[in-house]
Parts: sequence; C-alpha cells; structure tokens
Amino acid sequence: MARRAGPRVVLTAATEPLDAAEPLREAGRRGGARAWLNAVDLSVYRAFRSLAREERRVAAVRRFSGLGEHGMLWLGFGIGGSLVDRRRAARWRSATATVGIAYVSSSTIKVAIGRQRPAVENLPALMATPTGLSFPSSHSSSSFAAAQAYSGLLPAGVLYAVAVPMALSRLFLGVHYPSDILAGAALGSLIGWMGRG
Repeated sequence: MARRAGPRVVLTAATEPLDAAEPLREAGRRGGARAWLNAVDLSVYRAFRSLAREERRVAAVRRFSGLGEHGMLWLGFGIGGSLVDRRRAARWRSATATVGIAYVSSSTIKVAIGRQRPAVENLPALMATPTGLSFPSSHSSSSFAAAQAYSGLLPAGVLYAVAVPMALSRLFLGVHYPSDILAGAALGSLIGWMGRG
C-alpha cells in the first residue's frame, strides 16, 4: 500500500515544496543547504505553532501581539515619553522616528521580496494580518529597533523583556516563520543602533 503524501509547503519561491509533516527527514533525503535551512525553519515553526492549544492563552497572545501592529505600541510609547520626559524630549522624538524608519523599511522589504505567510495544513494562522506577506517580520523589526533606540532612555532589559515576546508571539500565532522573525530582529537592531548614534 502506497504511503499517503503529507501536506506540503513552499518556503521560498525558488525551492521545491517540503513535506510539512516531516521536513527534516525530507531534507535529509533531498540534501542541499537550502533544503536543510527551510526544513529547520518549518520544524521550528511547527514546534512553536503547536504550543497554541489553549484558547485562553491564544486569545491573550493575540491581544498582546495586536498591540505591535504597525509598530503602534512602540510609536505610542515614544510619543508618551517625549511628553512626560520634557528634559529629554528631543531624544525621545529621535528614538521614535527610528522606530518608524524600521517599520517602513521592513514593510518595503516585505513587498520587494514577496514571501507569503505560512500556510501549513492543520496548523492555520490564529490571527488576521493586514497583508499576506511574511519576510521580514515588521513586529520584530519595530520591536528590536525600539529596544535599541529607547535603551539610552530606559533600561535595556525592560525593553527586551517586551520586544522578544512580541516577536515570538508572531511565531506562536502562526503568521511568521522563524527566519522572518530573525531577519526582522536583525534589521530592527541595526536601524535602532544607527538611530542611537
């Protein structure tokens, strides 16, 4: 009896679909660096997305993640900081502009690359998104840019304690692959660091 093929998913436009049920096994059969990278990406995605079983937890993560849409949490935070901390208002405004630049940059790259969001059978996305584009994660880029840019004004540990869960919430909810998150974090960190200078 022939083994029924499992669900398949394309991670990049230039690669043949991987078996979404057993990506590492198929990458080993197929070989090649791209197949392995995509298999690891898909395996980590499946592991995180599979954690979302409890509806109460999913609802809480969805609400938290929604705060980061279009970088609004971080932009609002910066505007509030400039109003409250008048002595350093110029620094707050500069840091807030840096977050805005990170968001616009990631959104522009996302359109240019055109990678589609995850579509894995039996593991649907748990949150609606403004677009179907995935790479890089704008939540990650704006969050990590904020953690860098605002760290001269507030303790970095506190900022990263919000930025990291914000980025990972997108993986938990199934709207990004791990590589989207990592690319967004790298882009945001670079822009945030440059903005501090």
